Amino acid sequence: MHEALGLTNSEYSRIADLLAREPNHFELAVFSLLWSEHCGYKHSARLLKRLPSSGERVLQGPGENAGVIDLGDGEAVAFKVESHNHPSAVEPFQGAATGVGGILRDIVAMGARPVALLDGLRFGAPDWSFRRAVAGIGHYGNCVGVPTVGGEAVFDEAYAGNCLVNAMCVGLLPAERVTRAGARGTGNVLVLYGATTGRDGIGGASVLASQELGEGSAEKRPSVQVGDPFTGKKLIEASLELVEAGLVESLQDCGAAGLASSLAEMARDGAGVDVHLDRVPLREEEMEPWEVMISESQERMVAVVRPERLAEVEAVLARWELHHAPIGEVTDTEELRAFWDDELVGEIPATFLTDECPRYEVDRLEAARPRAEVDPVNLEPKEWIYEQYDQLVLSRTVRRPGLGAAVLQLRPSWRGLAVSLDGPPLGEREPRAAGRQAVLDAARNVACAGGEPLALTDCLNFGNPEKPEIGWELAEAIEGIAETAEALGIPVVSGNVSLYNETDGRAIPPTPVVGCVGLVRDVREVPRGWRPGDRVSLAEGDDVELIGWLWRNASQLSLAQDVSDGGLGHALAEASAFSGPEFSSDAEAPYGSVVIAGSEPDWPNLRELGTVA
Repeated sequence: MHEALGLTNSEYSRIADLLAREPNHFELAVFSLLWSEHCGYKHSARLLKRLPSSGERVLQGPGENAGVIDLGDGEAVAFKVESHNHPSAVEPFQGAATGVGGILRDIVAMGARPVALLDGLRFGAPDWSFRRAVAGIGHYGNCVGVPTVGGEAVFDEAYAGNCLVNAMCVGLLPAERVTRAGARGTGNVLVLYGATTGRDGIGGASVLASQELGEGSAEKRPSVQVGDPFTGKKLIEASLELVEAGLVESLQDCGAAGLASSLAEMARDGAGVDVHLDRVPLREEEMEPWEVMISESQERMVAVVRPERLAEVEAVLARWELHHAPIGEVTDTEELRAFWDDELVGEIPATFLTDECPRYEVDRLEAARPRAEVDPVNLEPKEWIYEQYDQLVLSRTVRRPGLGAAVLQLRPSWRGLAVSLDGPPLGEREPRAAGRQAVLDAARNVACAGGEPLALTDCLNFGNPEKPEIGWELAEAIEGIAETAEALGIPVVSGNVSLYNETDGRAIPPTPVVGCVGLVRDVREVPRGWRPGDRVSLAEGDDVELIGWLWRNASQLSLAQDVSDGGLGHALAEASAFSGPEFSSDAEAPYGSVVIAGSEPDWPNLRELGTVA
């Protein structure tokens, strides 16, 4: 049974040793999810320690649902990027839609209101699967009322068997009100609220997300969750009302591994949790305790509530017409204990599920892949994709998709956020370069919009880490991200690792995707597009110094656009489409240089290209 659940023989033996007995079937199901690669980061946790994660603005770094950065003036931003690759490969619409729903809940769990979504999509071609994934993203984001303002869409045959769907969310909150997941207060009540619980998504984190795809993948469709964005919208509003009224002590979303993961995370810091699974509101009959425990049904949250505030909490949830029930309590046992009709069905010390999860050193064998040719379809206009997304809902969007980073206003002030999500260059197969360029591209796009890069989030998409060549790629990419973040002086405060992205033994290329958030001093001074008579020049030079110069001087420019895939010609074509007046040049430019327009700036490495007619 343990092998069918994705646990190795040695892992099963380790579980028995920790418990000093054989686990029962319920406990084994819980361990299989919490010790899966998707939840436990068995092959990446040690490597991730290399990433810089501290800084004077960091209010919350890795370890919670999202990172949080202090913006000054009492404001903070919470943000994170996550993957939903295998679910999207098996069922693209629901896989992509629930990826959006999941990342929204991560932000809400920090006490923040989601204000923007970005998506990073890599598919073999703009085929039916891609169009369905785009439809799923648009459906969920549009219905829930959060704008999708940026991202990228890349088509490369290397992703034909294993697509990538990475979703990033950005949220705002008062700096003094960061909400965390850890349960506290012995005797406090656990309240589950949102949608009812069914069998959808069971095993999603283990049998789907932590294994390679291959023959029979279509049979894994029942492991893909089904989203309900209208309930998701109510969940967001109810959660924020509870947080703003001070009615919850802590908050956690139910994502991968469902209640098993949520409750284990809540009990990880010395508290204990007792859960009565027969009290969980169900939408299917005759569910077994283990099914209720590990179901990944969407649109659910768990709150820790003081007993004397329970009636107020239930009144809020009833007004939002959300299913809810007190399902347990915080204890001082340091154990996760599950009951069914008052019978104990599972008892596990919480640290066994989290801190004692196996941590493997990956074998590393350098096996460089040749650089791939760029498919011309990647360079075609992408308006047909992002025009399916609501870009303006919430009325914060100052600059829409189409030219680098999007910009959001921090109302009622004129300050703003520049946000970008970028992967490695097309055809890049060298992992350290992929990590380095993903960071530089994200930070450069933010700087071109006038944003000072403040912090990063990353989603590391790789193949099977048990293969030495993939272990080498993972370690090298993390090193590339780390050394570049250190050079820029900005931390990596959140992220996600997605491994086993292989189909029939064929791994995707190393694909670290990086999101960057930057602070814009005045959104009225964001470059909006060149005008007739503007001089167009090319700025080149040291990557880090150029990024610093750009955000400090962007207010003097009418346009700043980096040269990336497709070279200078493609960058000028995008800038022309965004600005209105056309401008072209036969010159060549290196990757990472920047097209600027406007008054003559004070930058030493400047090459004039001409004047906008």
